Amino acid sequence: MNKTLIHQWLGCAVLGLCAVVAQAQAQTATTVRIGWIGPLTGPSADFGVPMLNGARLAVEEINAAGGYLGRPIELVIKDDTGVPDVGLARAQELIADKVAATVGFCNTGVAMKALPVFQTAKMPLIVPCATGTPITEKYPAPESYIFRTSARDAIQAPFVVEDIVARGWTRVAVFADTTGYGEAGLQDVIKALAAKNLKPAYIARFALGVKDLSQELKAAQAANADVVFSYTVGPENAVIALGRKAMGWKVPQVGAWPLSFPFFIDGAKDAAEGALMAQTFIAEPSNERRRAFLSAYGRKYQVNKITVPMAAAQAYDTVYILTYAILGIRNGDLSGPSIKAALEHMQRVYYGVTATHQNPFTKDDKDAVSMNMLVMGMVKNGTVTFAYPQDKTKNLFVQRKK
Repeated sequence: MNKTLIHQWLGCAVLGLCAVVAQAQAQTATTVRIGWIGPLTGPSADFGVPMLNGARLAVEEINAAGGYLGRPIELVIKDDTGVPDVGLARAQELIADKVAATVGFCNTGVAMKALPVFQTAKMPLIVPCATGTPITEKYPAPESYIFRTSARDAIQAPFVVEDIVARGWTRVAVFADTTGYGEAGLQDVIKALAAKNLKPAYIARFALGVKDLSQELKAAQAANADVVFSYTVGPENAVIALGRKAMGWKVPQVGAWPLSFPFFIDGAKDAAEGALMAQTFIAEPSNERRRAFLSAYGRKYQVNKITVPMAAAQAYDTVYILTYAILGIRNGDLSGPSIKAALEHMQRVYYGVTATHQNPFTKDDKDAVSMNMLVMGMVKNGTVTFAYPQDKTKNLFVQRKK
């Protein structure tokens, strides 16, 4: 399928935008400016770059189909470097730039620092990557301008716990970093274990950048842990895997989606094999929608492999969801409160790459992803695939929120 045909299919068959464009010839060509914020430099760029690439791909396709009522969409891009104070400053710049809404944040700690900027300005923020549960809990849902299209840790943690208990592993050692992401994730794991009448067999906390966790791993082994649940976003996941290998301690490593990152898979090499993690999207052409996305992404960016597929796919879907929402605003009012209301009452169904989004948000629910949308991924031969054959079958059909 060539690039033109992909754009035609995505622009007309999937979006249903062509009829809207036909009615928009008299509209001004002034761009609709959408903010984008995430890490393009620094350690978190591994998933910030594909997040930007996914968003850019969606914008290109949407503009080819007519944009918003004939007005092209423009991304205003800010690099937060994965540093909270930088993210705060960049968020303030987006407010000054008067963007209509913002798509952004890979790091929970960076997002949490900047959330008050968006809430105070009444500018909708849709988070496609950061998963820390507190992000959408900081403000009461009815008043909140903070939306999310990634799977929050409050559903990732119980999803993984459910799987490991089903496998017969009940003595869980939790390794969590001391960032906002690690702290929130640890609490979600503890809650998920408590729901199964379990407690962590051992808990290790560590700062980002640690190079040796051998003492903590030995303590976890002494506690008779039969599985390691790691909650960190960087190379520390690989430090844990390599430490287990050096000890000859053959227990599985499980976790949330960062176990699908190059930091872990490339950093740990064969020590990463068999690791299990929650995923919303696995980069296999399991249906026509995903095949078209993977083909379009590969052509545009000249790559055979997306470094962090979930980041790219979720950002791509996020831009489409935002566009679908604002297409319901026919009077051109793109103020923050108007876009917030449009997101909460999205009129069209969006058949996305990661999920089918029908009413992804409501006034009382700002998280678009539910647990049924998750699958268990496994590292195999240096890449992430489906842990279970039934998940691969399930993934033939894009899931809807429950």
